Amino acid sequence: MERPEVVKNEQEWREQLTPAEYAVLREAGTEPAWRGEYTDTKTQGVYECRACGAELFRSETKFESHCGWPSFFSPLAGDRVILREDRSLGMVRVEVLCSRCHSHLGHVFEGEGFPTPTDQRYCINSISLRLVPDES
Repeated sequence: MERPEVVKNEQEWREQLTPAEYAVLREAGTEPAWRGEYTDTKTQGVYECRACGAELFRSETKFESHCGWPSFFSPLAGDRVILREDRSLGMVRVEVLCSRCHSHLGHVFEGEGFPTPTDQRYCINSISLRLVPDES
């Protein structure tokens, strides 16, 4: 994996992020289901990486998956995220990272049968994102 564009040491990340943000974004944690601020949000706008501000997802790709976390069927562009095999917790999953700062966002799942154009579910922690509403 290439070096991230945004590079900070552990102390700098800890000063910028809350302990809960740090645990998810920098230590690949997961926020509890149904607790994130964007789980049921319908506001139109762009979802940015909370760590570095990179634009990651648009509200038009967000859908109801009833999984407890915000779900998107596609990132803004393929180069906005890095997909990496994750063998933690005794299973094989695909981790989603911000391509700009390599912060953990969540996981992507395929073939679950959701009626979306991609048949993918980017299951993303709310705490990894910041919604910038459209100005309209």
